[in-house]
Amino acid sequence: MQIPTTIINSKIIFVKILFMNLLVGRKKEKEILLDCLQSEQSEMIAVLGRRRVGKTFLIKQTFTHLDFEFTGILNASKEDQLNAFVKKIEQFSGKKIQTKPKNWLDAFDLLKNYLMKLKRKTKKIIFIDELPWLDTAKSKFTDALGYFWNDFALYNNIVLVVCGSSASWMIRNIVKNKGGLHNRITKRIELNPFTLYETEMFLKRKSIQLDQYSITQLYMAMGGIPFYLNEIKKGESVAQNIDRICFSKNGLLYKEFENLFISLYDNPKTHIQIIKALSSKWKGMSRKELLKITKLTDGGAITRVLEELEMSAFITIHYPIDKKKKDALYRVSDNYCVFYLHFINSLNSFKKGTFINLMPTSKWHTWSGYAFENICFSHISQIEKKLGIHAIHTEAGSFLHKGNSTIAGFQIDLLIERADRIINLCEIKFYDRPYIITNDYAQKIKNKINGFKQISKTKKTIFPTFISTFGLIENTYSKSIIQNQVALQHLFVED
Repeated sequence: MQIPTTIINSKIIFVKILFMNLLVGRKKEKEILLDCLQSEQSEMIAVLGRRRVGKTFLIKQTFTHLDFEFTGILNASKEDQLNAFVKKIEQFSGKKIQTKPKNWLDAFDLLKNYLMKLKRKTKKIIFIDELPWLDTAKSKFTDALGYFWNDFALYNNIVLVVCGSSASWMIRNIVKNKGGLHNRITKRIELNPFTLYETEMFLKRKSIQLDQYSITQLYMAMGGIPFYLNEIKKGESVAQNIDRICFSKNGLLYKEFENLFISLYDNPKTHIQIIKALSSKWKGMSRKELLKITKLTDGGAITRVLEELEMSAFITIHYPIDKKKKDALYRVSDNYCVFYLHFINSLNSFKKGTFINLMPTSKWHTWSGYAFENICFSHISQIEKKLGIHAIHTEAGSFLHKGNSTIAGFQIDLLIERADRIINLCEIKFYDRPYIITNDYAQKIKNKINGFKQISKTKKTIFPTFISTFGLIENTYSKSIIQNQVALQHLFVED
C-alpha cells in the first residue's frame, strides 16, 4: 500500500522539529539535509570542512536511518577497500554475496542490486565517507561513482551524501569534477566551526558552566571545533583547560597543527607556508605581500591553494571599500592555527602552569585584541543583528592607510558598508571591564573618520561603532562620538 504524501511529509517535519530540539547548533545545515528528503528529485550532497569540524557527526545525527553507509580505509589497497565495501552491503542487506567484485563498477552494481530490493517509496539514503581514501592509484573510483549516479541513483529517489577530510581532493574530484560527476552535486554544505552561541550550547550540554568572557578566551585558543571543545573539563578554569589541552605533551592540541594540514591536503607544504606567513601579520596582507614573504610564484597554483584554505575556513578574504581585487587582504581566521604559531610552537619546553604564567603578559593581551577582532569578523551576522541591519545588504572589511605627506597612517578594525548609505566604522576592544573613552582616544577616532572620508571620498554617513566585551562607561566622549555599541553578549546569539 502506498503511503499518502501528506503523511510522509508530516513525519519528515516531525523528525525535523525533533532534531532541532535535540542537537546543538548546525540549524541551517540540518535544514539542507532534511529538505533533501522532501524534494522530488534525487540529491547528491557534498559536505566539505576542515578536520575535526564534525562532518560525519552532523550526517549521522541528522539521518538516524541510513540505507547504506561506508567509510574509506586510510592507506588500504583497492582490494581491501572492495572487500570492506562488500561486507557493508552484506551487513545492510542481511545476505551473503557470493561473487566478489573485481573493480568499483562491479561494487556499485552490487549496491544498486541491494537498493532495488528496497521496495518503499521514500528516499533511500546512502552515506559514503572519506572518499579520498577510496581513490587509490588506478582504482577509477570516481568514474564508477559517476556512473552509479548517472545510470541509477539519479532516477531512483536516492539521497547520496559524500564526505571527506581531504579538502583539496574533494574540491578537485567532486566539486570541480570534469568527468561523470560534473555538475552533479545538487547541494553543497561547507561546514564551519561552531559560533560562540553554538559553543556555549555545546558546553552547557556537557554541564560546563563558564561565563561568556571565559568561553571567548577558550574560543580564541581553539576556535569552535567540536572535537577540540570536547576536551574541556568540567570544574577547570580557562587557564587550567588550555594548559592541559595545549601545553602538555599528551594534550590534544600540542601537536595537532602538524597533523591538521597533512590530513586535509595532498601536498600541504604551500598551505602551511601561507598560514605561517599570514599569521605573522595581525591585520592580514595583500596577495602581493604574501608572495613577497613566501617567495612563491604567482599563478593558478597559488590561487588554488588560497581557495582551498578559504573553503576550509582557515583564511578569509576581505575586500577594501573601493572593491579593488588587487588590494584584498588575506587573513588567517582559524583561531587554533594562529594560537599555535604564536604560543605553542614558539616554546622550547613546557611545564605545568605555562599558560597561567602567560596570561598576565603583554604578549597575551596584544594577542587577545587580535583574536577578538578575528571573532568579530566571524560573527558579522550577530553584529548586524544588534545594529538592526540584518535585512540590509552589507559588505564588511578592514581598512589600512599606511600614511603619506598629507594624512598620517591609521587603521580601522572593521568597516560595515550598508546599502542604506551608512558605513559603520567599528573600533574593537577586548577588555576585562567596561571601557573608558578618553579625550586622546576620542581624538584618534575623529582622525580616523576624517582620514577615511578623505581617502575613500565616500558620500555616505559614518556611524562610529564600538564593539567590546563589556561595553562603555558613559561619559562626555562616548556620548558625543559613538553612535552604536555592540557587547560580547550580542555575539552569543543564534545566527
